[in-house]
Amino acid sequence: MTVKNLLVELFVEELPPKALQRLGDAFAAVLLEQLKAQGLASAESQLTAFASPRRLAAHITAVAPFAADKAVSAKLMPVAVGLTADGEPTPALLKKLQALGAGPEAVAGLKRAVDGKAEALFFERTVAGARLQEGLQKALLEAIAKLPIPKVMTYQLASGCAQPGWTSVSFVRPAHGLVALHGSDIVPVEALGLQSGNTTHGHRFEAAVDPVVLKDADSYAATLARDGAVIASFADRRADIVRQLNAAAALIGNGVRAIEDEALLDEVTALVERPNVLVCSFEEEFLGVPQECLILTMKANQKYFPLLDAAGKLTNKFLVVSNISPEDTSFVTGGNERVVRPRLADAKFFFDQDRKKTLESRVAGLDKVVYHNQLGSQGERVVRVRAIAKAIAQQLGGDTLAQQADQAALLAKTDLVTDMVGEFPELQGTMGRYYALNDGLGQDVADAIEDHYKPRFAGDTLPRNPVGIAVALADKLETLVGMFGIGNLPTGDKDPFALRRHALGVIRMLIEQNLPLDVNALVEAAFKVLGDKCTAGRDASVQALLTFMYDRLGGSLREEGYSAQEVDAVLALRPQRLAEIPKRLAAVRAFAALPEAAALAAANKRIGNILKKTDAVDPHANPALFQESAEHALFAAMQQAAPVAQAQFEAGDYTASLQSLAALRAPVDAFFDGVMVNAEALDVRLNRLGLLQSLHNAMNRVADLSKLAT
Repeated sequence: MTVKNLLVELFVEELPPKALQRLGDAFAAVLLEQLKAQGLASAESQLTAFASPRRLAAHITAVAPFAADKAVSAKLMPVAVGLTADGEPTPALLKKLQALGAGPEAVAGLKRAVDGKAEALFFERTVAGARLQEGLQKALLEAIAKLPIPKVMTYQLASGCAQPGWTSVSFVRPAHGLVALHGSDIVPVEALGLQSGNTTHGHRFEAAVDPVVLKDADSYAATLARDGAVIASFADRRADIVRQLNAAAALIGNGVRAIEDEALLDEVTALVERPNVLVCSFEEEFLGVPQECLILTMKANQKYFPLLDAAGKLTNKFLVVSNISPEDTSFVTGGNERVVRPRLADAKFFFDQDRKKTLESRVAGLDKVVYHNQLGSQGERVVRVRAIAKAIAQQLGGDTLAQQADQAALLAKTDLVTDMVGEFPELQGTMGRYYALNDGLGQDVADAIEDHYKPRFAGDTLPRNPVGIAVALADKLETLVGMFGIGNLPTGDKDPFALRRHALGVIRMLIEQNLPLDVNALVEAAFKVLGDKCTAGRDASVQALLTFMYDRLGGSLREEGYSAQEVDAVLALRPQRLAEIPKRLAAVRAFAALPEAAALAAANKRIGNILKKTDAVDPHANPALFQESAEHALFAAMQQAAPVAQAQFEAGDYTASLQSLAALRAPVDAFFDGVMVNAEALDVRLNRLGLLQSLHNAMNRVADLSKLAT
């Protein structure tokens, strides 16, 4: 059996650019998966996915013309059901065989085997392996059905298709061609009303020939590039754009570089079939507008690549990725320059108009902006954020910081009612900072207005000053307590108010800024500010939010590389100062490496189980009631080790505190070997429980060591 390489292409109208790469990868992956499942491709088969604006294609190596035959065994029914007492087939058995394509003559060849408690009949036969035509037909239809299509279109087939007329087809875009080549042979399959062939189409305007004839599966990419002026590979096209962008920037010189934006690069790659990067420019007067505004309008609206100088400042030049390569490029560059000019003029107009009013004069306008139907307007929300921010800042820096935080919180949302943010919502915060500086406010307050949204995503920077930290904490806490207070919690993968992100933002600031704030106190104070808006019950909401935050913290720490045991041991105590958690984790890790750790963790777990079965016990022991030498030895060892560990704990040296307790291993082991805790005499039993309670307290200040027990 000779294996050959397979090429399948769907030629369609322009596909949605933001979904193109995902569509191409999915189409190719399902084809290979289905061919493997039918035995037509193997583990050695290599897959290459192609995706351009007008085509999805897959090249698969080592595809067989037919699959090997295989033996199958089908359980039919229990013998008692399939055969009479005389061994004759019952109607039920004959009907089952008929469904499998066999007649009464197959009864004699049925196999008997014990299946569970009863003997059953099995029909064994050899099934012919799939042929490539039928196998590819099935795989192609499956690949089309499983495409992650953002939105389906319904259209009628063209007159030249396999089923012309009023027959409707549903697909992401109208399809106009289908190629299926096994080596140089056409595999006759159908899909979307199309019959397979060996011709496709190249670039709309620059193809050397039309249609493009494909000699065989392996010449697909090269033939399209030569005859069709198309770079079929998404990755190759993307790499070519990057190369051209860098080359064009280098020609300008002076350290100029194209802005880096992976999402924009992917989208532009999905818009062109053969990229051609050109340099354009705009009037320098527009550079007086904040560069974030100009960059956003060029990227979002026009798909241009702005150029930055060596200092990261926007220049008046930008790069266009064209889909055509005319001899005279002035028409292309001139057209793009004319298109971008009104966009930049709009941004300049918005900026000039917005600066005519101060941010403070816009505060009243927030009362007309709805935040949530149960939580009121943005104006009401600002009142709550101010109260929380002022309280946090008072703890962190006294009256001066509290005053700055109050001012920043008052103005933080006012840019929502400016023209610029109304046009470009992505600039909220950023424009607030510019307008605050224009109003003559201090740098710290202006920076805090921009930074109070931070961190916006995983890995984002934190606010750059204490004012921003206080307002960012307050803003996120207000969102969290507001949503938990009305019972609007995340469910599954649905989190419309980004509560998980807000919780992680609070956690990151508390830990990475080493803030001396107790998380319980923060949450409870924020719920008090919420007042009667809390309809879900304050106590229950406080506990639900704290649990939610510790769960997010636990997941984040495990992603950082801490083991589940280490995280569980530390978070079991729910430390109030989250800034201490990294030190506690380091201490637990160091303790776990000690030879005494496993025995002490197991003993700690045993002690915890014993204490759970008793009422509250006084954590003290009276040496006069000791009856065994092991009791005296453990008590003496604790008298020596516990005060040292306690002093180290209070000094914040958690690693040393845990290591000081390692000396208790031998006396703890001896205690459990030689002492009956539940003695008959009540005073002796309570005294021993008190000794264990004091030991338990000493061992679990840094973390719950029982979580380290295997």
